Amino acid sequence: MMKKYLSIPIVSLLIMINSPGLKLQAQDTAGMHLIKIETSLGDMVIRLYDATPAHRDNMIKLIKEGFYKDQLFHRVIKDFMIQGGDPHSVGAEKGQRLGTGGPGYTVPAEFNPKLIHKKGALAAARKGDRENPEQASSGSQFYIVQGRVLTAEEINIMSQRGVATFTEESATIYTSLGGTPHLDGAYSVFGEVIEGMDIIDSIASRACDPYMRPIDDVTYSISLIK
Repeated sequence: MMKKYLSIPIVSLLIMINSPGLKLQAQDTAGMHLIKIETSLGDMVIRLYDATPAHRDNMIKLIKEGFYKDQLFHRVIKDFMIQGGDPHSVGAEKGQRLGTGGPGYTVPAEFNPKLIHKKGALAAARKGDRENPEQASSGSQFYIVQGRVLTAEEINIMSQRGVATFTEESATIYTSLGGTPHLDGAYSVFGEVIEGMDIIDSIASRACDPYMRPIDDVTYSISLIK
């Protein structure tokens, strides 16, 4: 039986180098791998991290193959994340439960303590630890973090309880921009939104069915910028 990816707790708990919506100057993007997600609610530009080459190269490969064309954001949770990457979502009927599709392979985990689940982070979905002890990523399913801004008290409580580990820098990010720090070190973060942060909020605010799929479909296609 097919099983659903991204078995992560729905706990809603992130500083962009670039301000939301700020247009990047040409010199700022020199040497970056950039992709565009064109959605029915607006566009996002994402920088893929060189520090996670397996995930970077896999997404670029799939984009070149036309894999991410006319798909849906099939799982959306306000103050948490928006998820896509299921090929079964292309042309899916209303009410159809999605989340089991992929390219037929996984990608080895690439954890980096400097790459955190701040708002706008791009990360790979995966199956749960019990059936996936190596924490390998789905070959295609991804999510983009919305999260929420945390208070200093919440940061202290999470740290004391071992829910998440914070550096001074990451604590500052989570109490200013926001995110989902309880996912750090458990899911591979491999990029970040550098334009179109408001689109995340627009998608995350959609009304959803019991399967967390937006009632009014949010479609998207992904292309390479460079």
